[in-house]
Amino acid sequence: MKQLLSLVTFLVFFNGLSAQLFSKERVANSVDNIDQKLLSWGYFLGFNSYDFKFDYNEDLEDILVDNSFGFHLGLVGDLRINDYINLRLEPGVFFTTRNLRYDESYFDGLDFNDADLLREVKSTYVHVPLLLKFSTKRINNFKPFIVGGFSAALNLSSNQDNPDDNSSGQFRMTKSTYFYELGFGIDFYLLYFKFTPSIRGIFALNDEIVRDADPNSPWTGNVASMQTRGVFINFTFQ
Repeated sequence: MKQLLSLVTFLVFFNGLSAQLFSKERVANSVDNIDQKLLSWGYFLGFNSYDFKFDYNEDLEDILVDNSFGFHLGLVGDLRINDYINLRLEPGVFFTTRNLRYDESYFDGLDFNDADLLREVKSTYVHVPLLLKFSTKRINNFKPFIVGGFSAALNLSSNQDNPDDNSSGQFRMTKSTYFYELGFGIDFYLLYFKFTPSIRGIFALNDEIVRDADPNSPWTGNVASMQTRGVFINFTFQ
């Protein structure tokens, strides 16, 4: 699925880009007036890679995070402020998995097995960012931009209300997370739509770990804070 999506995206991107760069005449676009609309709509899909940033109470071995690429999709609402600034709302659903690997030193003096050293953290986020997009002047059929703002996410897989904790094999996170986001991309004006590849970094503002009942828990006792950070690769169609 990922390979097919990447191939389709590449073909669309290459077709539009070659028309812009290798043709003497500017491509006639039916979307020439899209940037003049007060409101415009679209959708996005892409890949994500989530990580955790840990701060610790004591200087023990780091908790290692094995992250993998996840998938996301959502909608775009765009409000034109002027020729160079847009306000954007981009609600979406994001799927990701992270594995936490604990060093044996966390279990010093305790009985443990291999399963205790690994915690799988599956997350399904309903992610809602409010962003400001700052664009350059349009050059032929493309326009670079930077984007930034704040977002809130609801983790549907958080286990926050689960009465069981890590002693029963349940790793828990808070339901709500708040982020700031920064990114950049390029708008490409193709024949019938505007195609926008972009990359964005997200950084959590709040501590997300739900601590175990035991204050000396090997899984949460040494964690002062745990905050999500990640990278999004988006492909937007308007």
